[in-house]
Amino acid sequence: MNTVTATRFMTQARTFLLLAGLTGLLVAIGGLVGGASGLALFAIFAIGMNLFLYFKSDSLALRMSNAQPLSEQQDPELHRMIEGLAQRAGVPKPRVYMVPQEQPNAFATGRNPAHAAIAVTAGIRKYMPAYQLEGVLAHEFAHIKNRDILIQSVGAMIGGIISGVAQFMLFFGGGDDRDNPLGAVGAILAVILAPIAASLIQLAISRQREYLADATGASFIGNPNPLADALETLEKGAAMIPMAVNPSSEPLYIVNPLRKEGIQGLFSTHPPLAERVRRLRALAV
Repeated sequence: MNTVTATRFMTQARTFLLLAGLTGLLVAIGGLVGGASGLALFAIFAIGMNLFLYFKSDSLALRMSNAQPLSEQQDPELHRMIEGLAQRAGVPKPRVYMVPQEQPNAFATGRNPAHAAIAVTAGIRKYMPAYQLEGVLAHEFAHIKNRDILIQSVGAMIGGIISGVAQFMLFFGGGDDRDNPLGAVGAILAVILAPIAASLIQLAISRQREYLADATGASFIGNPNPLADALETLEKGAAMIPMAVNPSSEPLYIVNPLRKEGIQGLFSTHPPLAERVRRLRALAV
């Protein structure tokens, strides 16, 4: 096993362990709120949820973003760019979608390279030069090539489900189970702590994979500077143009579409833009 293969294997193993942590957190909520019966119920729910998300996480992510299919006739230049990058990355051409948002941004989703999709916002087509857009798309192809897209999509969906379920259990029962020593206190703790724990696990999944996708994407086009320039453009766009997006889908995007300042920034699933740019610039030296 060569170094690249070994590194990819270790990264995948670590990520699946982290996803198992998200699933375990969901089951723990059931035990915390509903006692033994809640634990059993949520274990069954978690198994079914993982199977469902394996096949449907991409369509859910696209629906949550209100992404619409974008035909080759509607944007031939974008399709040509995507087709060329697919050949360089050695993966099938993904489906192409447009998100009707003014903020420049993009994401990839799907369970594997054969069932992948790339979505770009209307703003990225309007405000970003072609050479920078190629850097952004190369980054998304890196996620497809590295098989991050399933992990990111499932992680985002599970994170959202955990937050929603914790609140649901607080208001619609779970505190009356006689086997549960915590009762309503457990439900309150679940509502407060579960979203924080889910965010921390998503953070651990996403940050290192973004650095890897930046480096891999730069290798596809043979130059890290277009992506570095694009990240700086995207950072300015995210600061100036608000974006209506479900918070649970935040990890999918190339840059965080939601502004997080101060202590909130510590829980961002994206690594600092300045550090991503610094690492890319260092590759050009």
